[in-house]
Amino acid sequence: MNSEQPIIVGLDIGTTKIAAIAGRKNEFGKLEILGFGRANSNGVQHGMVLNIDQTIKAIQTALENCYASNPTLPISEVYVGIAGHHIKSLQTRGDIVRQNTDEEIKQSEIDQLINDQYKTYIPAGDQIIDVIPQEFTVDNFQNIPDPIGYSGVKVGANFHIITGDKNAIRNINRSVDKAGLKTKDLVLQPLASAAAVMCDHDLEAGVAIVDIGGGTTDLAVFYEGILKHTAVIPFGGENITNDIKTGLGVLKTQAEQMKVQFGSALADEAKSNAFITIPGLRGMAPKEISVKNLAGIIQARMSEIMDFVAYHLKQVGLDNRMLNGGVILTGGGSQLKHLIQLTEYVTGLNARIGYPNEHLAAGHIEELAKPMYSTCLGLILKGYNDYENKRKQFELQFTKVNVPDALQQQTEEIEEVVIDEKVEKVKQRKTLKGFMDSFKNGLIDLFKEEEDAKL
Repeated sequence: MNSEQPIIVGLDIGTTKIAAIAGRKNEFGKLEILGFGRANSNGVQHGMVLNIDQTIKAIQTALENCYASNPTLPISEVYVGIAGHHIKSLQTRGDIVRQNTDEEIKQSEIDQLINDQYKTYIPAGDQIIDVIPQEFTVDNFQNIPDPIGYSGVKVGANFHIITGDKNAIRNINRSVDKAGLKTKDLVLQPLASAAAVMCDHDLEAGVAIVDIGGGTTDLAVFYEGILKHTAVIPFGGENITNDIKTGLGVLKTQAEQMKVQFGSALADEAKSNAFITIPGLRGMAPKEISVKNLAGIIQARMSEIMDFVAYHLKQVGLDNRMLNGGVILTGGGSQLKHLIQLTEYVTGLNARIGYPNEHLAAGHIEELAKPMYSTCLGLILKGYNDYENKRKQFELQFTKVNVPDALQQQTEEIEEVVIDEKVEKVKQRKTLKGFMDSFKNGLIDLFKEEEDAKL
């Protein structure tokens, strides 16, 4: 175990479950799971916290279960996922004219460029959650993934800005605070899931990550190494369960059980002579449910979700087999039988299930390799991305130069003063900016950092 690395905790506040996972990277750059707890979620609908008290109780239960798996865990700060149909995204462009044109572009200038985007006009009642640089330009040079080290007069970038409803964000922060934790950062759930299930090849080939959760289906589209589009579709596994409950006249628990055990996303693949027997209520006769009818109800709703995915791909011009990596299905709802075939039929793209074991160390808890934990594990990876970016910048700013021994002590004293001032400024900036203080260097850096760690 690499004890120098921090322990980072991901908290996935979902519609059907709340999961808390604590992890630390080992010397090979893989995640060692140190604690895991989950609880049923009652106060969340369509990815939004509606009942704060119930959500607080569920978070506390998940934390207690996490502590039960490892009583020595220090948990105070968490990376929290956010979804819901209030999430929107927009594209902007930003440029700055440099004063010292002969010097190399520094990280501070990139930070300024990103921070300027937080002043973008958005509708009243909304709040910017994340600003993600897509590609940079320096004078006439275009499509630069990282401009640090270049020199020029003007540096600019295209940005993907993610916004959400202020009240919805406030409800999440309040729930986390009242559960005795601090929100280190809010991360869009499809980006967290993408971090957990994607590798460098997927990023290069171009993929659509479709995370089918309980209340929402989250979409993140990557093309040519850049995040091109994000969307939250307000339908998920809960909608399918409710459709079965209404359509077949059964209890919700029975509907959920039938969906998981006998459900299929293609009615044509279901046997027409197969039936499920449901016990009758209060002395009533048992019910016979056709497996084909069950599949028909599931297919109708899943087709609707996939139609939304196809629509969003068309909106950004990435349909018609432009994505060589196809569609990666993840989340709890991705484990429905024949969903891959339905996805390929509706979108015209290759599809596969994305398991979050890409970055997990060997010997992890088997349960965590299920697609339903993609978001939570991705939140830990996002936390490491922030930590490693900060550390890298710190090292760049305070690299020691070779000086004669007589001057060494003096230099160290000066450095200490500089570092103290820098830390003080960072503290001030944190209090001013709240949860949006993290360095936003984009998801692409995460995969670079992961690759570096492997090497």
